[in-house]
Amino acid sequence: MTSEQDKSQARGPIVLSIDAMGGDRGPATIVAGLATFAQRNKQAKFILHGPADQLTPLVEKRKLGKRVEIRDAQGVVSMEDKPSHVMRNGQDTSMWSTLDSVRNGEATVAVSCGNTGALMLLAMVRLRKLPGVNRPAIAVLWPSKNPQGFNVMLDVGADIRADAQDLLKYALMGASYARNGLALERPRVGLLNVGTEEHKGRAELKQAHELISEAAEGNNFEFVGFAEGGDIPGDRCDVIVTDGFTGNIALKTGEGTASLIGQFLREAFAYSPLSRVAALLALTSLKRLQARIDPRRKNGGVFLGLNGTVVKSHGAADATGVAAAVELAYDLAQSGFGDRLAARIASAASSAEDSAAKAGAEQEKDGTDS
Repeated sequence: MTSEQDKSQARGPIVLSIDAMGGDRGPATIVAGLATFAQRNKQAKFILHGPADQLTPLVEKRKLGKRVEIRDAQGVVSMEDKPSHVMRNGQDTSMWSTLDSVRNGEATVAVSCGNTGALMLLAMVRLRKLPGVNRPAIAVLWPSKNPQGFNVMLDVGADIRADAQDLLKYALMGASYARNGLALERPRVGLLNVGTEEHKGRAELKQAHELISEAAEGNNFEFVGFAEGGDIPGDRCDVIVTDGFTGNIALKTGEGTASLIGQFLREAFAYSPLSRVAALLALTSLKRLQARIDPRRKNGGVFLGLNGTVVKSHGAADATGVAAAVELAYDLAQSGFGDRLAARIASAASSAEDSAAKAGAEQEKDGTDS
């Protein structure tokens, strides 16, 4: 039997489309992160988008010339630009060019550190949504107590609204991401709510609970029911499903709490000469803790539900963070994630149509019998 690696080699090198502009630290950081990843993986190739006069010397300095094709794009999408403005006037930008390389089949996955709202709007327009997907989602990897070290949470801000059908699609997409991104054969999926009891929550959550439960067996995941906020970093489930409003608040709260704890630890160990000695004695453990919770290790939210995979790196990412986002993009491309996700959504949509048709037929029969 041909292995996934053999299949990848048969297809040729994987090409990633990289937006060099838009990040807080500028194109030099993007190219540095690209070079870091390229040193670890000799097979990947890249299309780098941005002003050629700025990118050419940066690429030459890192000796990436043979593996990087530069696409000249003079326009830059800033963090302050409104998505609607970018949609109307952004044809010359690096972000637009980055997505078009995936749209045209030249690259498998797009990576950008730019404006999230603009990137999502452009991605929906240029790549289009998968058939059966009403609202795309942004999935992130959250440090957890699980053996894999991370849980998947979605949506974290693509759309603040989500009905029961949307939450079902999020569960399917999240489970597919966990299988391909975290190598989990049968992910456990939880639906975020204010409690684990089935009578709690809004009407759409109760309906989504029923839909996800029915879909679990046929789509190779385990549904653990409702999950609470404490389960996001816990070990009860591998995928946490919620709407973009709740997910984004949870994400920002988690990031702020992690930053606060880090600050408190630094203050505590600097409090007195004795505490500074204690810090030296605990240095190895502290470094291990820092490595485990370092957000740069799994930097990148993945846009799910589109005809093409997009990885959104944090705007303030340094070279280490950029390299992690590129590595995530490469792993997803290598696994054939986009095709598998499209097949999973198509299968679920077909099953839903069959179930609806069957229910309609039964109702019609009952009406005739009566």
